[in-house]
Amino acid sequence: MRFAKGHGTENDFVILPDPEGELELPGARVAALCDRRAGIGGDGVLRVVRTKLVPEAAGQAGEAEWFMDYRNADGSVAEMCGNGVRVFARYLVDSGLAEAGEFGVATRGGVKRVRLAETGDVTVDMGMPRVLGESRATVSGAEYGGLRVDMGNPHLACVIDDPVAGLDLTRQPGFDPAAFPDGVNVELLNAVGPRRVAMRVFERGSGETRSCGTGAVASAVAAARLAGEETGTWEVEVLGGVVTVTLDGRTSYLAGPAVLVASGETTL
Repeated sequence: MRFAKGHGTENDFVILPDPEGELELPGARVAALCDRRAGIGGDGVLRVVRTKLVPEAAGQAGEAEWFMDYRNADGSVAEMCGNGVRVFARYLVDSGLAEAGEFGVATRGGVKRVRLAETGDVTVDMGMPRVLGESRATVSGAEYGGLRVDMGNPHLACVIDDPVAGLDLTRQPGFDPAAFPDGVNVELLNAVGPRRVAMRVFERGSGETRSCGTGAVASAVAAARLAGEETGTWEVEVLGGVVTVTLDGRTSYLAGPAVLVASGETTL
């Protein structure tokens, strides 16, 4: 099985080219690929398949030739991944499956428009964030209020006073299962400057990751709401670098690096 490896602000992925939709991806195989000691290692798997061959996404084929079949590191299926879609787009261009410029990528969260040159950062139109109200997260016995944000996948973004650097995110933060029946990505963030936040994230199905693109957008939305703003550009510091989120009242844009680091074959 051929593979590539890439990351967006150190949120890393195993990329599986499968243009004709022939690969079987049971959860155990995904988990084995993502295992950092016995496998290739990654926060998730990106399967590259033609949209028309995926029954659940075939309706998007007119807008996007390629479907990003994203799986979490534990093998569970996920709707969207903001860092993943940037890496996916970079792979399409670098492998000759798409031309640099602007094009659509089909996902379980809908078609995402991406813009990229032959090199450099990738910008994604992430769509309009949906704010669904408030909820609470519990980390090491401390309870934090946060904003429920739907980015195609569920988020709980909590702006807190405690330094995020000192939090223990080795375990899933507590949350209200009635509000998040399918689980939730939890972001904890500090305001560290004008329109700049520092964020850590626990992703469902993967644990704490070095970055989360959809979580960065959700965090910018929560920080903007707290500041009484609806639009603007926010810088989000994650453990793996910095991404930029732009809110314009109609949609949201996520910009940041997407780097391919390896390719080869695996027998896993």
